[in-house]
Amino acid sequence: MNQITLSSKDLQADVLRHLTSTLGKDQPNASVFDWRMALSFAIRDRIVAPWFASTRRTYAEDRKRVYYLSMEFLIGRLLEDATVNLGLREACVEVMANLGQDFRALVEDEPDAALGNGGLGRLAACFMESMATVGCPAYGYGIRYEHGLFRQRFVGGQQAEMPEDWLTHRYPWEFERPESAYTIGFKGHVETHDGREVWVPGETVQAQAYDTPVIGWQGKWANTLRLWSAKPTSLFDLERFNRGDYAAAAEPEALARTLSRVLYPDDTTYQGKELRLKQEFFMTSAALQDILRRFTANHADLRALPKHVAIQMNDTHPAIAGPELVRLLVDEHRLDFTEAVHIAQKCLGYTNHTLLPEALERWATFTFGTTLPRHMQIVERIDAWHKDEHHSRPHYVGIVKHHEVRMGELAFIMAHKVNGVSALHSDLVKQSLFPELNALHPGRIINQTNGVTPRRWLKMCNQPLAGLITRTIGEGWEDNLDRLRELEPAIETKAFRKDFMAAKRENKVATAAWIKAQCGITVSPDALFDVQIKRIHEYKRQLLNILQTVAHWNRLKENPGGNHVPRVKIFGGKSAPGYAVAKEIIHLINDVASVINADPVTGDLLKIVYPANYNVSMAEHLVPAADLSEQISTAGKEASGTGNMKFMINGAPTIGTLDGANVEILKEVGAENFFLFGMTTEEAWKRREDPDHSRKAIEASPALSLVLQQIAEGRFSAGQTDRYHGLVHRVWHHDYFLVASDFDAYDRAQQEVDRAFADTDRWAKMAALNTARSGFFSSDRTIRAYMKDIWDIPSAL
Repeated sequence: MNQITLSSKDLQADVLRHLTSTLGKDQPNASVFDWRMALSFAIRDRIVAPWFASTRRTYAEDRKRVYYLSMEFLIGRLLEDATVNLGLREACVEVMANLGQDFRALVEDEPDAALGNGGLGRLAACFMESMATVGCPAYGYGIRYEHGLFRQRFVGGQQAEMPEDWLTHRYPWEFERPESAYTIGFKGHVETHDGREVWVPGETVQAQAYDTPVIGWQGKWANTLRLWSAKPTSLFDLERFNRGDYAAAAEPEALARTLSRVLYPDDTTYQGKELRLKQEFFMTSAALQDILRRFTANHADLRALPKHVAIQMNDTHPAIAGPELVRLLVDEHRLDFTEAVHIAQKCLGYTNHTLLPEALERWATFTFGTTLPRHMQIVERIDAWHKDEHHSRPHYVGIVKHHEVRMGELAFIMAHKVNGVSALHSDLVKQSLFPELNALHPGRIINQTNGVTPRRWLKMCNQPLAGLITRTIGEGWEDNLDRLRELEPAIETKAFRKDFMAAKRENKVATAAWIKAQCGITVSPDALFDVQIKRIHEYKRQLLNILQTVAHWNRLKENPGGNHVPRVKIFGGKSAPGYAVAKEIIHLINDVASVINADPVTGDLLKIVYPANYNVSMAEHLVPAADLSEQISTAGKEASGTGNMKFMINGAPTIGTLDGANVEILKEVGAENFFLFGMTTEEAWKRREDPDHSRKAIEASPALSLVLQQIAEGRFSAGQTDRYHGLVHRVWHHDYFLVASDFDAYDRAQQEVDRAFADTDRWAKMAALNTARSGFFSSDRTIRAYMKDIWDIPSAL
């Protein structure tokens, strides 16, 4: 398959054809939506040919496929991404201008697909694009959430959750597949027939497929993202409806819509927990039935499944894949249990994304057994089988313990490879998360450091810098990011450094205009843009950031006429709906912002910006404009991070701890180009052994003491002294994430940032070297390593 090239004339004709024939509009009456849809369909037409060709080749050559199971795929907008990978962006700009339309306005009109929350889902999206780029035959499997993650807005500075409406209008990138539908059961009971267990579900829904093609760089290969939508197995009970019992008549439809309506429903209630478990099983069972249907259509012997199928579980959400695959092989295809377990293990891989105990899912045996009674039996049998196979397994280790089903242990035991997502994280998975299982299965845990796709996160979102790179080292770096090292000789010249900073300023001017439009806040593009955008969580320490911001403000007020570096502190991120502490942190950031932004003394020396509803498209505005990347999690808590990689590629030095992939970023870029602070993982563990560690740290820090006093006295809450009582009390007495203990080190590092930024030439070199040395963090490199070390799949290209 060659790169697709099409004249602007042909593209324009196709846009007009879709405008009239597909959308039923003529040019004078077409809206921005109509033009965007017409262009999207014209671009989709150009994806179909390589998509079909890739599928045909996979079948013709009987190639092994990867099946990537993930509850999240944070794919963002697809229009511009597709045009970049097809080499058609400039043609689209030209065509739409000829038709009186602004291509940029059409891109901005596309809603973000609300299919994810944060790093986990964005990683899955980067992986899908990289698998297509490197020619790895693959399907992504997820849920087609009707509303997905909530839309965030701020009411009085507090997070409020609104339904996301990305599917209000037709989604142009997907193909509905009514023929690909599978029955998914829940609840019910298990019967014995002829010595075999038979599950009789009490509830059923249909999983119907919607396919979105994922095109790789230069259109050489395309894979499929298959999302499942829940449909009722029966539309409604007509007899009940005719009796006037309308709610009961619609129960089957209500159950189905609930399953694929919202990503991560609040699970603080039993009903919420049950719904999350049902969602995970719904997605996983549909995927596995689809995989077996595809395999058995061309192969007779299920024992050969591992030669043709690699299934990757993205975190513990699809960990039910082990028992469900065993159930399908044993109950539906009559294989022996032990043989089925071995087949499943050879197919399954498990990517661990967290060291936080609360994020490693555990289900009460009552919930699990009630919702999935047959799977409860299989899980207990897998647990007993594993114990029999490993007599030295400690009594406290296992899948079912203390009336809970431990999904991390289940995923580990049912996978042939378990991987962490950064070098430090993988070591901690061995040492602190699964030490006993690691001892029983040496070599099963390996490392695969995350990456991001340079097509979206540099070529597409940062045209000024991408253009400078191409002018300096030529084309071809987009799918060989190691070539960015070729920039280093140029970085030694003042001319390149000047051009590099000019590209950065162009991005900052655009982002300043975007901030004004979104937030009504005027910021200077000459200020230092200091950015922390990620899910709001205590371990990510947005609290540390805002506390230090207040300390910085206090110093500015003491000496407003000093030679200060102006700063714009930019936050972005959502809290889980039931996460009270994270919501308090959001409220505090917004309260502090309202006071500081209105302070005439500090004026433009310090502004705080927190745009609502952080998503991929917002990141595409902020990442290219960032001067400083905030990666300040408590050491030993962040698995990897991918935002840190996006910022690095775009020329933003990191201020960060030795956590996650920061360790590898530091190694690649050099200590002189990284603002390191804070305790190591081992030091953090030791510090927590002192029950008074937070009080001692606060009392030793006049700056932090003052900040906490100001918050407690209501300085940022209109004199309301009890608003942040819980948050301040937490820092003083329950500071597990060591905000107080790392505060002074962070404060000193931020002052070093100011000194470095004031030296324009020094900063230009630091920033440019971050870009030049970021090649390791391409998701292409990550995917090639998965193909070699876990999936055993060669490239089709």
